[in-house]
Amino acid sequence: MFQPKIPTMPQPSALVTPPAVVEPTTITPGTPAPAPAAPAPARPVVQLTPGTAVALVGAGTAVVLVVGTVLVSLLLAVAVTSASVAVCAVVLRSLIASDAKRR
Repeated sequence: MFQPKIPTMPQPSALVTPPAVVEPTTITPGTPAPAPAAPAPARPVVQLTPGTAVALVGAGTAVVLVVGTVLVSLLLAVAVTSASVAVCAVVLRSLIASDAKRR
């Protein structure tokens, strides 16, 4: 029951012909392709002058400051929200406890 059954290889039903032999062909050189008239234009080289370097540093600093300000404000918003939820929980707890003492 648990022994694997190995399938038997079926016998070919018709005559099997060998694959056709492909004869190699010789390549005759034709006329060569014309050479390009002018080389392709290279990418323009960006030259950093001291002014552009200062501008890049200033732009990078501005981006870092803006992203930092946004992240700090998001963190502050989460902190204020959690503090207000905690205060609401304490007030509700005291209201429920005082109501239970009256009875």
